[in-house]
Parts: sequence; structure tokens; C-alpha cells
Amino acid sequence: MARKKSPGTAGSKAASATVVRRVPMREFSRSLPMSLLRAREAVMRHFRPSLRNHGLTEQQWRILRALASIDAIEVTELAQVAFLLGPSLSRIVRDLEARHLIERRVAKADLRRGVVSISAKGLKLIEAVAPSSEAIYDAITRRYGARKLAELQDMLARSRLVCRSCEWLATSSKRKFA
Repeated sequence: MARKKSPGTAGSKAASATVVRRVPMREFSRSLPMSLLRAREAVMRHFRPSLRNHGLTEQQWRILRALASIDAIEVTELAQVAFLLGPSLSRIVRDLEARHLIERRVAKADLRRGVVSISAKGLKLIEAVAPSSEAIYDAITRRYGARKLAELQDMLARSRLVCRSCEWLATSSKRKFA
């Protein structure tokens, strides 16, 4: 919990006393978004060195992983799948295309839309990263437990569904207090 030094003279007992700020909400360290961010960081800390060794950022890896499991996808849909904002995705797609890891073309149905797919070179890179990625997953599974990890994945999937069904609350609150 954040603490603020109380006003006082240097060296006095008053100067070393602390005041705890109270806010009408759960402790910051117990907020769900912060807990999820800390968990993500704890997991990604293990994957980053391998990605760096292969010249990839986390965002580039997310795009390649998403593309490796499908034939092709519109760029706007890829942004949603990879959880990236449009401007970031545009820059990353341009970089991956320049490295010949992905291929981009215009959608036949709508010439204004772009479609991307992973290239043969991109698939080779996925195959090169896969052993270290799977070794990291194996280590996490051994430490956490296969059953617990599966339960965690299920809980996270359910939380996405629950939070999605609560979106009406956020929009109705905005209308109510606007």
C-alpha cells in the first residue's frame, strides 16, 4: 500500500510517521487488471530471451503465431486476434513483410482491405522457435502442474466470457453518469 510521509521536521518522530491513504476501492495490488499484468509479466519473462535470440518482439511473435494457425486473415481481424492497435499492427506487418516472414495482398472482395498470411520463411522461423517455446511451457507445466494449468486456462476463458457479458454495465454506467 502506498504510504506518504507526514509533514514534520527532519529527524523527528513525526517525520518518520506515515499516513496511509484510504480510497473507496480495493487495494491496488489486488485489482484484477494488475494481477493479470503481473502474471503475464511473470510468464513472458521466460519467453522474451528466446524471442530476442530469434530477432522477434512479443508482438511480432503473436502475429506469426496467429498466422501460423490459419491460411490468411484480414488485417483488421488480425489486430483483434493478436490484441494490437491498428497503427502498431501496420508497422509490425510492414516490418514482417520486409523480412519476408509474412505475405500481404489485397482482398479480392474489397480492394480497400488487406489480407496477410505467413510465408514459408515465417513458418521456418516458427519451427525454429518452437522447441525453446515448448521447453518453456514444459518447465512451467512441471512447476505449476498440468491440472492447475488447464484449470487456469479454463478460468481465464470463462473470465473473458463473463467480462464480455458485463460490457453492458460499462456502457449503461457511461449513459447514466454522462
